[in-house]
Amino acid sequence: MENKQSSSPASFIGSTVIPGDVVLDLSSMTNQTIKLGDGLREDCDAISATKAGTLRFKKPNKYRIESCQKRYVPCAGDAVLGIVVDSKRDDFLIDIKGPALAFLPVLAFEGGTRRNIPKFEVGTLLYLRVVKAKFGMNPELSCTNAHGKAAEFGPLKDGYIFETSTGLSRKLLSSPTCPVLESLCKKLCFEIAVGLNGRVWVNAASPHTIIVAANAIMNSES
Repeated sequence: MENKQSSSPASFIGSTVIPGDVVLDLSSMTNQTIKLGDGLREDCDAISATKAGTLRFKKPNKYRIESCQKRYVPCAGDAVLGIVVDSKRDDFLIDIKGPALAFLPVLAFEGGTRRNIPKFEVGTLLYLRVVKAKFGMNPELSCTNAHGKAAEFGPLKDGYIFETSTGLSRKLLSSPTCPVLESLCKKLCFEIAVGLNGRVWVNAASPHTIIVAANAIMNSES
């Protein structure tokens, strides 16, 4: 099979690619810094796809392959929903649906010190940010944004959590607002947290509202 090649970074954006396709030619992109997301790898002067999907570009310089799959591959900067599975002296072990457990340092919280280390029971649901993710290593997480602030990150109480594909998760976080969320918000009042690892949390004052919102989101995938 002949690899597709392009000297223009925009040539494949929005197009479907398959493993082995050369989507970027670095020799023609001198003095440019780019970031590689899920599904891409560097091979000498070329960036090639490692999985089938659609090539996406996020300003200012990040490329990734978007696909609809259950398996999640951690990527630095991703917001994810994680479940505490164990706690150690210096960190918590978190399940984020990746190939390996991730770790959350006990100081990775806004204003975190040894005097105010949080206590999370096994099974606690957390909204987290992936700080580091390298092949063959356990991902590192944080409960702060890039500026060290808690923002929306932290424990999620009550509500209902369910799993979707990573493709649907990205659609729910897309701009403009995903049609299913836009329609639900016109009729219902609820909270939602979406992780790029294919987990969604919904909470509302009424269990009926939670069920309707969760079912609508899950059914929207098919």
